[in-house]
Amino acid sequence: MTTWLTIALVGATTMIIKAAGPVALGRRELPARYTSVVELMGPALLSALVVTAVFAAPEGGVTLDERAVGLAVAVGAVLLRAPLLVVVVVAAAGTALARLWAGAA
Repeated sequence: MTTWLTIALVGATTMIIKAAGPVALGRRELPARYTSVVELMGPALLSALVVTAVFAAPEGGVTLDERAVGLAVAVGAVLLRAPLLVVVVVAAAGTALARLWAGAA
């Protein structure tokens, strides 16, 4: 029961925090400088999460393993302007092949 209570509290708190911005601003517009910063926060946060997930070692520090191959393949697919679904599938396939190759070696 404690777990579900915690989940409910975290969910309610998240909704309150998300509602606070529109309620506080009302119908006012943010200045252009702040809007450009807010627009860049999402991609920056997502990039930081991806890099942390790929290169963080379980015991701390930095590691270079098959996940880096998947990320490199995904970057290549993005540079070739592939659709998002293709990028995800190609990255997963690249990671899987690297793991298969590392397991066979």
